[in-house]
Amino acid sequence: MANSSSISHFLLLPLPGTRQLQLLHFCLFLAIYLAALLGNGLIISTIASDHHLHTPMYFFLLNLALLDLGTISTTVPKSMDNYLRNTRDISYAGCVVQFFFSVFLMDTEYFLLSTMSYDRYIAICRPLHYETLLSSRVCVHLAAAAWACGLLSALLHTANTFSLALCQSNAVDQFFCEIPQILKLSCSTSNLREFWLLVVSVCLMFVCFVFIVVSYVQIFRAVLRIPSQQERHKTFATYLPHMAVVSLFLSTGIFAYLEPSSIYSHSLDLVLSILYSILPPAVNPLIYSLRNQELKAALSKLITGWFQKQ
Repeated sequence: MANSSSISHFLLLPLPGTRQLQLLHFCLFLAIYLAALLGNGLIISTIASDHHLHTPMYFFLLNLALLDLGTISTTVPKSMDNYLRNTRDISYAGCVVQFFFSVFLMDTEYFLLSTMSYDRYIAICRPLHYETLLSSRVCVHLAAAAWACGLLSALLHTANTFSLALCQSNAVDQFFCEIPQILKLSCSTSNLREFWLLVVSVCLMFVCFVFIVVSYVQIFRAVLRIPSQQERHKTFATYLPHMAVVSLFLSTGIFAYLEPSSIYSHSLDLVLSILYSILPPAVNPLIYSLRNQELKAALSKLITGWFQKQ
């Protein structure tokens, strides 16, 4: 037993039993991390360097790639370091920083995905008003609002959570410091304040999810009215993977924060956390660029230019 004033470090999720399994986890996390760095880095470089891609859709995609890079860089490197050194330690300050940035970046991504679904709704359902409703200034304001809301959420959660008395232990049942796991260490009755803040956050996530679903339903209804079967198929093939990844990201995040204690397990928690914190940053570059001919052409042009300079 310890209180928060005496805790100098936390212990993250125990590592697999054998050294071989630890190294296997390290290699798996390294492969996912490198894939996310490469994919999101290429998207950022391509959009930033090609003026033809300076449109609202690609502006929001650039923000998403930045968020994905930040999210996976907040959690995975420390886990890989622990796997490699066969340790579980993270300093108190390191845990606070990891906690803050994971909440900040993930919450910002929730709001940004809602904005991106609105962008696609306007583009498909109200194309004649697209430039009016989504001017450069409006896009910058929407993106800034998403980042500001994520920052405010992170500040409130971090201040509330780490002001609680932590006396259960210093062992965090997760591979990174997140809200539900830190709250489990608290013995303070004042954690009700953070609990209600968490409920408000989950409700906002759910509102984002509903907004995204409604936007995509309207998009699909508009697509069904397209006379060309080939165009309908092409649009569905583009947007269905988007919807699948967004649904996975939001639903697993919400469930992880509201998981009933009656079905709690380390394995389930680990799977959920991987699905909402590690998988999206790695697959988003593929989902959002694989069927995008403009982005593929610009990427090909960028890579060709790099090789010609060598």
